[in-house]
Amino acid sequence: MNEDVLEVGPDADTESTTAYVNPDVDHELVRKLADLNGVATYFWTWGGSQQQVEPGNLLRVLEAMGVAVSPHSSNHDVVEAIRATEDAPWLDTLPICTVVRRGDWRDLPVHVVHGDSVHVWYRLEDGTTGDLAQLDRYVPPREVDGRWRGRATFEIPGTFPLGYHTVFAEVNGAEAVSAPLIVVPHRIDPSALRGDRRFWGVNAQAYSIQSHSSWGVGDSSDLSDLAAITAGEGAQFLLINPLHAAEPLAPIENSPYLPVTRQWLNVSYIRPESVPEYSMLPDGVRDDVEDLRTSVMNEDDDVLLDRDSCWAAKLAALKIIYSAPRSVHREALFQGFCMDGGEQLENYALWSALVEDTGSVTLPDEFSSPLAPAVAQFAAAHQEEIDFHKWLQWIALDQLSDCNHVATQLGMEIGLMADLAVGIHPEGSEVWADRDAFAPGMYVGAPPDMYSQQGQSWSQPPYSPRQLAVRGYEPLRTVIATTLKLAGALRIDHILGLFRLWWLPKDGSPADGTYVYYDHEATVGVLLLEAHRANAVLIGEDLGTVEPWVREYLASRGILGTSVLWFEKEGSGWPLHADQYRRDILGTVNTHDLPPTQGYIEGIQTTLRDKLGLLVEDVEDVRAADREEQHRMAVRLREYGLIPEDETDVEFMDGLHRYICATPARLVAAALVDAVGEKRPQNLPGTNTEYPNWRVPLADGEGRRVWMEDLAVQEGNHLFAVMREAMGE
Repeated sequence: MNEDVLEVGPDADTESTTAYVNPDVDHELVRKLADLNGVATYFWTWGGSQQQVEPGNLLRVLEAMGVAVSPHSSNHDVVEAIRATEDAPWLDTLPICTVVRRGDWRDLPVHVVHGDSVHVWYRLEDGTTGDLAQLDRYVPPREVDGRWRGRATFEIPGTFPLGYHTVFAEVNGAEAVSAPLIVVPHRIDPSALRGDRRFWGVNAQAYSIQSHSSWGVGDSSDLSDLAAITAGEGAQFLLINPLHAAEPLAPIENSPYLPVTRQWLNVSYIRPESVPEYSMLPDGVRDDVEDLRTSVMNEDDDVLLDRDSCWAAKLAALKIIYSAPRSVHREALFQGFCMDGGEQLENYALWSALVEDTGSVTLPDEFSSPLAPAVAQFAAAHQEEIDFHKWLQWIALDQLSDCNHVATQLGMEIGLMADLAVGIHPEGSEVWADRDAFAPGMYVGAPPDMYSQQGQSWSQPPYSPRQLAVRGYEPLRTVIATTLKLAGALRIDHILGLFRLWWLPKDGSPADGTYVYYDHEATVGVLLLEAHRANAVLIGEDLGTVEPWVREYLASRGILGTSVLWFEKEGSGWPLHADQYRRDILGTVNTHDLPPTQGYIEGIQTTLRDKLGLLVEDVEDVRAADREEQHRMAVRLREYGLIPEDETDVEFMDGLHRYICATPARLVAAALVDAVGEKRPQNLPGTNTEYPNWRVPLADGEGRRVWMEDLAVQEGNHLFAVMREAMGE
């Protein structure tokens, strides 16, 4: 993740920007209100101590959640908010959203004015309807705002099929109210993982890998070629970076983990020449397209990826191709795609056209919402531009989904493994289209830890837990369904975000934040339902400090965890023994937040952090710790007979990969950067502009560019051969 992070020493004073807080407010009352609303009142620091969250910070978070308080609130205000929170379920006729596991019988509480009659029925996703049976269960009425409210209890049968259903309640014959009812699997059982089969694969940053015929940044055609090459090496999956939508014009965010929306795709991965209409262009026009491509292709070894220039050229080419007539069947397919995309596609394309017209993702006030009159006027006058952005999404889906088809057709059991980013850009299309779904004035981040000792702000707005439920978790399910159109597996970055997220004021310090809890039965349940429908493997990135019950819960639902060799240690600090690894995981030697293994061996992470002034300890002490870590790892590898004494760097790297294969992990992966000897990291956590995060093209250990054509003509890759041998192939 491309994080906006500051780092200070663990005992340094940090300036908080918390607003004025009423000094007379009762802290215990505030904590009670926070508890009732799923807001953590304390957290455990990276040093192992419990830290209480300041009342002012709690009140700011509660205010963002829609609770009627602020940092200025009096004790009376807090007491009233507590009462309102406790009364709220009694004022809703139906629960906001009910999520139940298939096969479980569940009570459905229905609230009405005491003494009123109520009729409750359901409509399943397939249109089937029926009544719910009322249970003989007495619950004392409750006085709310001077009126008595009663509760009737109905039964949701365990026989309901998986799906997105609706429940209705009609009180005294009045117009019925409705609410979502979602039936989800207990666990998923994707066909690829049935039995005791284990697979190895490759992980790569798709944008960094180019062919000589690409447009300056890796694209869908390059990705298909990489899938073919790795499938030929015996890999059963190819894990890639997120492919979510980026800005439609410069400046384009380099991090794939900060998209404008996760509901749509990054159209910069389109290969213009692969669009069928390209072949219909006159020769001279095709020459113009080729001139645009060559204008942004720099094949020097020392260049960085320039998304802005590359996309400007590709956008011009795509507008040329869009103007070419489509055949009857192609036009019918495009119109069908637009109909299926509905309002969400319309809003995304409208936002993209607005951004392109105004020149910025920061839209003027008159364009602040899809419902604004000026937006309607713009849409009426710019339908062609809006349709163009719909067309880009259609082409991107066609080309990127074909990459997974190539992978599976060439023998991969799983195929592409997509990556789901944890959040979105605060001024992106998703926020613009449904601002009320997000907590105002809040960002997501992380509390202080040993790596980022002032904490982290990821500059991403969090979903409101209540608004997610009101929408029947539709924003989440859309994101998952869209991503799974491209892949046979899905890695969920920071899967703990389905349980809780660290909220902080966007104008404050990460230290001013606290955890906000989500209904994980609902969020994980929707994830499972979409994965079940796609027969997809799920992997949760559960690195770092994770409560044991969370990992156990995820495993019980059929979601694999994640282990990185360098992070897996015993209490003594020595590397974890291979047989002590979890079975249901994706195991790797490194991650995109670490340098390639050769760079790690040489200590490039310490060299860079020292050069950029990011170390809080003496550099020689850090280097000594690096050497000790590698010494302990070498001792462990020799213990397993995986490396000789006085091993070379190549033997050490081979031993690391043989070790991860020696664990019981169901899935293991080798990084493409390790396979070619790259040393430079793609991302240096704790930096923003200080290091060219996510802009490093694939190169070997000498800094020479590695092109797709180079990979294709190899007589087999050494590291991939190690993986095959270690996995017993």
